[in-house]
Amino acid sequence: MNGPQIHLPPDGRLHLHHGPIDLICQAWGAEPSIRAAYRRACLRFDGLLAELVAELPALRSRNAALTGPITAVMARAVAPFRPTFITPMAAVAGAVAEAVLDALVAPDIPRAYVNNGGDIALHLDPGQILTAAIATSPHRFTIRAQDPVRGIATSGWRGRSFSLGIADSVTVLAKTASMADAAATMIANEVTLPGHPAIRRAAARSLQADSDLGPRRVTIGVGPLTALDTARALDRGAAAAAAFRARGLIESAALFLNSDHRILGALSLMEPEHA
Repeated sequence: MNGPQIHLPPDGRLHLHHGPIDLICQAWGAEPSIRAAYRRACLRFDGLLAELVAELPALRSRNAALTGPITAVMARAVAPFRPTFITPMAAVAGAVAEAVLDALVAPDIPRAYVNNGGDIALHLDPGQILTAAIATSPHRFTIRAQDPVRGIATSGWRGRSFSLGIADSVTVLAKTASMADAAATMIANEVTLPGHPAIRRAAARSLQADSDLGPRRVTIGVGPLTALDTARALDRGAAAAAAFRARGLIESAALFLNSDHRILGALSLMEPEHA
C-alpha cells in the first residue's frame, strides 16, 4: 500500500489521503498558525491507518476489547446503541476526523474542521460559526460556537458504506463526530420497508467478504415507491432519531428519501442560493 499523500490546493485547505481515508482539513487564523496546524495534522495522519489495521479483526466484531486511541473512541461511540447490532466500524470515519482535528487545533486556531468523506469534526471558538451543506439536498445549515454540536455525519444506502435501510441520506448533528457517525448509521438503517418488493438486498459478505455486517442483507437497489411508502419509511427512521435525541445521543437529524424529508431538533435549514 502506498504511504500517506499530502496535498495543499490553492484554496487554503489541506488534503490528506491514505487508502480508504480521504480527509479535507481547513483551519482559520494567521498564516503561520495555519501552517503549523497543518504540520501537526500531517504528523498525526502519518501512521493513523496502521493503527486501525492493527485492530481490524476486533473492530469488525461486537464485543472485542479495543485499546488504541482512535479505536477506543469508536468503541465508546457505538456502545450506547446496543443491544441492537452495531460494530465499532460504524464510527470509524468520525473518530478519524476527531483524531486529526485534535492534533490540528491550538489556541491560535479559532475555527477548523476535518471532513472525512462527509463525516465532520469541527472546532469553534466563542463567536465563531460554520456553515455546512447537506448531502442529497440543496439546503445548508449553520453551527454556532454556543451550539452543543461538534460533529456532523451522513449515512444512506448510496454512501461509501453498506446500509440496511433505503434513506437517500441521514445527516446527524451530535456532540462528537464519532457519535454522529454511529447514530447516522443506526437511523439510516431504520429508514426502511421490510419485505417491500421494490427494494433489492444482498448479503453484505457477498459484496465484501470481510464486511463487519456478515450475512446481514444490505440495500443494493431501490425501485419506485409511492408517497405513502416513502412517508412510512421516513417515519420509522424519525422514530429512531427521536429516541436517540431523547437519550441525549444526538442533537438534530435530517432524513431524506425521494422528495420527502423529516427534521428533528433545532436544525434550521437554509434555502439554497440561486444564481
